Amino acid sequence: MALSAQDRIEIGDLIALHGHLMDAGELDRMDELFTAGITYDLNDFGSGELRGIPALREAAVALGDGNPVGHHITNVVITETDGAVRVRSKGIGIHADGSSRSVEYDDTVVREAAGWRISYRRVILHGAPLGGRVTKSA
Repeated sequence: MALSAQDRIEIGDLIALHGHLMDAGELDRMDELFTAGITYDLNDFGSGELRGIPALREAAVALGDGNPVGHHITNVVITETDGAVRVRSKGIGIHADGSSRSVEYDDTVVREAAGWRISYRRVILHGAPLGGRVTKSA
């Protein structure tokens, strides 16, 4: 399947919508983002893999004030390989205390009857420059 320009627009909108819904606490709308059987990989945060929308909702509620107040998505790259559509994007999470974290989202998206949805998401925590590679000082 070749992705059309319209597919790319819809996928980009899907990725952007995540931050809006999460920041507004609209957890009842997660079905607009994810497939029913979503696998949400939070291993970098020590939380393992969450499976299904109810598990995502429960985790967000349990995290409470630990959730970012702002999810900002940048650098969206959409690729198709062997029939699978992957989306890589950068995320900046701003917390209520003003601290921030940088992550990368590695998503697999699929088209369902209701539109494009994320079926797999791995959240990769970034905590060191240059991907954590050792560099020499100038």
